[in-house]
Amino acid sequence: MTKPVYRRVLLKISGEALAGDKHAGLDFQMIGRVCDVVKECLNLGVQVGLVVGGGNFWRGAKDGGGRMERTRADHMGMLATVMNCLAVADVCEQKGIPVRVQTAIEMRPIAEPYIRSRAIRHLEKGRVVIFGCGTGNPFFSTDTAAVLRAAEIGAEVILLAKNVDGVYSADPVKDPGAVKYDTISYDDVLAQHLMVMDTTATSLSMDNHIPVLLFALKDPENILRAVCGEKVGTIVKE
Repeated sequence: MTKPVYRRVLLKISGEALAGDKHAGLDFQMIGRVCDVVKECLNLGVQVGLVVGGGNFWRGAKDGGGRMERTRADHMGMLATVMNCLAVADVCEQKGIPVRVQTAIEMRPIAEPYIRSRAIRHLEKGRVVIFGCGTGNPFFSTDTAAVLRAAEIGAEVILLAKNVDGVYSADPVKDPGAVKYDTISYDDVLAQHLMVMDTTATSLSMDNHIPVLLFALKDPENILRAVCGEKVGTIVKE
């Protein structure tokens, strides 16, 4: 049996990735495939925390676009993440995966409030913990929330599952000559303004010495490959 190289991971999945080829809303077939792989990780003894974005429903700064006050637009984005959290949690439960949803903004009838010690206890008991509402603050992305939660729960790596298969020297869609990196440093990501995560998230991961492994979610098995140390995507580290 393949052995994992990490004991505790923080998996960040973009909202757009959950939408699959639909590009908006929810693709339950894709969510089901992700949950199947998460279950495989649990069966290997890996503890999994999960942060989901909300871009398949609403992106605060982008969709607000000057038509709304930024704080309110970001709050709408936080609510979008909760819809994704509940959808993923439901699919997890259908597959027999023990799961808890915790939100940075209290909404007790549908989720637990985020409490670090409780989240860690859930992880130790083999439950997946899904973190919603980002950091609970406007002006911060869900990538930043992923790094923050990873630092708080002591995750050994951040698995950044997006619609791109790694970090490139330029946008591969616009520049056919763009070079994909296998490994790159935080400093180089910041210096070259590469779009791995926003600068706040990148700086926070650098300050807390948490490696970030970015890969494509198109094949959810990449999650298991990453957990088991196989070469997939791009790793950002010191």
